[in-house]
Amino acid sequence: MRAVYAESINEDDPLAGLVIGERPEPEVPEGWTTVRVRASALNHHDLWSLKGVGLSADKLPMILGNDAAGVDADGNEVVVHAVIGDPAAGGGDETLDPRRTLLSELHPGTLADLVAVPRRNLVPKPEGMSWTDAACVPTAWLTAYRMLTTRGRVREGDSVLVQGAGGGVATAAIVLGRALGARVYATSRDAAKREQAAALGASGLATGDRLPERVDVVIETVGAATLDHSIKSTKPGGRIVVSGSTSGHLATVDLRRVFFLQQEIVGSTMGTRDELAALLELMATKKITPVVAGVYGFSQARAAFEELAAGRAFGKIVLDHSR
Repeated sequence: MRAVYAESINEDDPLAGLVIGERPEPEVPEGWTTVRVRASALNHHDLWSLKGVGLSADKLPMILGNDAAGVDADGNEVVVHAVIGDPAAGGGDETLDPRRTLLSELHPGTLADLVAVPRRNLVPKPEGMSWTDAACVPTAWLTAYRMLTTRGRVREGDSVLVQGAGGGVATAAIVLGRALGARVYATSRDAAKREQAAALGASGLATGDRLPERVDVVIETVGAATLDHSIKSTKPGGRIVVSGSTSGHLATVDLRRVFFLQQEIVGSTMGTRDELAALLELMATKKITPVVAGVYGFSQARAAFEELAAGRAFGKIVLDHSR
């Protein structure tokens, strides 16, 4: 079958190990099934894998990808949940299973004609949702949804700051934050991305700018470069929800502000199968469509990865497996 996979690991030049070629169809353990992929989407996780983060050399070659929508072995249109974990081991939350992993780390990922997953990892695709839109949801949009709801506890009328407008999680957080009834501020060093964030309903600000108000929740995926600003921008009792650190993971924190203002710095990773189902229902009910930066044919996967690595995209990059 066709696949996009990591053949080698190169921290300095991750795309050097990227191959678009043929791989054997995946094995299907007991309790698992297969999905014929119609569309998949790229994530920065794929670039980190090519750098050797979360993917060890002994697992190569490894098919990349977390996101997919397609048709299961019984003919159902489904969206794939990428977290492979046992809810019971995480107290009902598979993301808290200490042994949990993502597709493309221990098991072949979604950038292929066929992917194997546990049966419980399949969620029905909402009727009328396109393959392209459905493929965008399982990683970035699910991460943003969990950050806002389960971890951030955003309520209607709250204020939210999204750091680093343009990335997949940040873009999703703007759209979902507005859908949940929050006032949303979004920062970026790039004026064009600030304008794009404003078009989605956020107030666009330059990175580090003073906000008109202190916010209830900060969506933090940038890390070291913005965490101090995030803390200063959060009201007493507010939450800074962290799911990434693209600018560096060793941030300096003024603990006096955190404890005096009783702020919470909260970690968040991906989301549960049930949260994915709830997110898809929300998107279908409110007619929310993901922000798509570009759709590439499967044979154009290298160009799609080059666009992702360049950091130019505003929204998701999708592979159409029909071409």
